[in-house]
Amino acid sequence: MNALEIINKYYPTENTLKQILLIHSQSVAEKALWIADKHPELDLDKDFLYEASMLHDIGIFLTDAPEISCLGEKPYICHGYLGADLIRHEGFPKHALVCERHTGAGISLKEIQQRNLPLPHRDMKPISLEEQVVCFADKFFSKSHLYKEKNIGKVLKSVSKHGWEGVDRFTHWSNLFL
Repeated sequence: MNALEIINKYYPTENTLKQILLIHSQSVAEKALWIADKHPELDLDKDFLYEASMLHDIGIFLTDAPEISCLGEKPYICHGYLGADLIRHEGFPKHALVCERHTGAGISLKEIQQRNLPLPHRDMKPISLEEQVVCFADKFFSKSHLYKEKNIGKVLKSVSKHGWEGVDRFTHWSNLFL
């Protein structure tokens, strides 16, 4: 699989949005690979981590987030499952799960229903270690402040806005991956 070929298919024009996606995704990939190198005992698939990190946000162009040049119609929270649909169509179901399950610190079916989120009614929490690593690494980088890695405190504050389930997952990952 060539993640950049897939990105170029859905982002054929060199523009601000494509640059934001590429810079953000590369930062996430570097953090995920750093975790894999730090924890050889986890036996993480580094090729998959790189590919999935590069593709995890591919659906952002379908969402409405003008502050990062996304001019689509769906709410931004939908970018994960929308990207998963694209990547499934490309024939990569395992990578699609990373797209779908990386939003927040993962979102449970219970959270989707309780908060009436505009998401399909299914559990969207990362399961495999690679899914968890990409989700964790993603939390350290925003698309509005490229090149700047957040510290743990800022990440926890951001994750806490979305509920305590996410905080518990992120705290567990911090203990496991850092």
